Amino acid sequence: MKKLIRFAVAASAASTLAFAASAGPANAAPGGNGACVRAGIGTLADLGLLTAAAQKQIDYSTLADPVAGPIFAVLPEGSFLSLGQVVKLHTTNPDLFAWCR
Repeated sequence: MKKLIRFAVAASAASTLAFAASAGPANAAPGGNGACVRAGIGTLADLGLLTAAAQKQIDYSTLADPVAGPIFAVLPEGSFLSLGQVVKLHTTNPDLFAWCR
């Protein structure tokens, strides 16, 4: 059962990434064509947070600092955003993320 859940989470993240990469504007980030989204997904994976992100279990306020980043914003404690919301922010506001600058 755990393998099935992991597969479903990975498939969901991959499909979100693929959709965002194809649907996002080409000039949304350096390199265009979803480079910012790919960098964000890669960062979550490198930090071991991709599964938690897909399950809406990351409080993004712990990663947010308007000056030091890596997310350049002020977020209230308890900012458990969906992975889809975070992916969309990568396409609409890439300047919020250190890996997109």
